[in-house]
Amino acid sequence: MDIQELMVKASWLYHVEGLTQAEIGERMNLTRRRVNELLAAALHKGIVRVSFNSPLAESVELEAQLCSRFGLQEAVVVPTPSDSGQMHAVLGRAAAAFLDRLIQVRKPRAIGVGWGATLRETVQHLTTRNEPHIEVCSMMGGLTRGSEINTFEIVRSFAEVLNAKCHYFAAPIYASSEQSRDVIIAQPVFQELLRESSNVDMSFLSVGDVSDQSLQVRYGLPLQSDIRELVATGAVGDLLGRYLDAEGRPVDHPLNRQVISPDLADYRGIPSRIIASGGSHKHAILLATLKARLATALVTDSDSARWLLIQPPAEAGR
Repeated sequence: MDIQELMVKASWLYHVEGLTQAEIGERMNLTRRRVNELLAAALHKGIVRVSFNSPLAESVELEAQLCSRFGLQEAVVVPTPSDSGQMHAVLGRAAAAFLDRLIQVRKPRAIGVGWGATLRETVQHLTTRNEPHIEVCSMMGGLTRGSEINTFEIVRSFAEVLNAKCHYFAAPIYASSEQSRDVIIAQPVFQELLRESSNVDMSFLSVGDVSDQSLQVRYGLPLQSDIRELVATGAVGDLLGRYLDAEGRPVDHPLNRQVISPDLADYRGIPSRIIASGGSHKHAILLATLKARLATALVTDSDSARWLLIQPPAEAGR
């Protein structure tokens, strides 16, 4: 039996009949090492071709394309749920699995987190760990109402799951005026909190849009704010409470001078910047953050990934 016949027979027994390499070796009077070499050679020469009939295979391809297109270190793409109401839960489970792996491998000293429904779902699915050396820091102010937008509850929940230290950012997401913000952040305690929130090894945030589906639009903006004025400036959504235009640049609006969160320049200094968001209402702000290279890793759904990838190249990066 020549080498070609050996490769075909070993491959048939392995891939079609489901025999183990040890069983093939016994049947063909070969060592297990020789069987392994034959199987590898069959793949290399194209005698055997592997294909995947699974929606997960498409997700893996989309992940690779997103990384290549937008300069991401990593991407996680999950099938878009048929019920849009399940988007946060689906993304949360995927983000939790991704964070579990990342924490185990990179052993971060400090993790910065934001707030939102996707983060709330994520922490519910994280594996309980004992990581007392890790510090979990709020990256922005928040509100005292609503569990999804309660910065205290989100950061506390992450710290509890990891058995880590907890650092609250005890401030509103927006001061009542630019002058009020200046007074607040001039205090040493808040200057230290802002430094801590930027001096982390990884950050985990979601982005907000400018529709009524945004928790921040519904509950987080100062009472006098008019979302139509934000949209008129070109805002497509926010990251860290900072409203960005379609190119990922902060818009000229008072809210961006009232927000209590790290400057984007400081945020860019974080080595691993994870953003988890999905759904058609998040498309524009996701594209903006990717254009501006504000994320190093993305967790999103397959419909959003495909939309991001079909945008014209001239509009999709710089």
